[in-house]
Amino acid sequence: MNLAALATTAPAATAPVFAALGDANRQRLLFLLVRDGRASASSLAPSLEVSRQAVDKHLRVLARAGLVESARAGREVLYSVRREELERSAAWLRELADGWDTRLASIKAAAEAIDQHET
Repeated sequence: MNLAALATTAPAATAPVFAALGDANRQRLLFLLVRDGRASASSLAPSLEVSRQAVDKHLRVLARAGLVESARAGREVLYSVRREELERSAAWLRELADGWDTRLASIKAAAEAIDQHET
């Protein structure tokens, strides 16, 4: 994919994910869920310096971004990571980096050509 195509697909596909990951508490929650598998807001709260209610709000933001899903287990709601959105956003970042690397290689080649011409 070229850089112009990346610019048009990025906002719709990745903006909610990057917005959700813009908070350190949500990053920590996602890490804990990746590490532990499924967990409730109550079990995650002690790992953060926020209330269980705040953890629940952060988990809802992650869920709206498609990063976690929830399932009721008795009286608790257990959250787990949805890999698809993480993988889609990571793929977009890789494509962006590849485009950047291509652009830098072009700049390097142009600079080397100028240097060759001057010597």
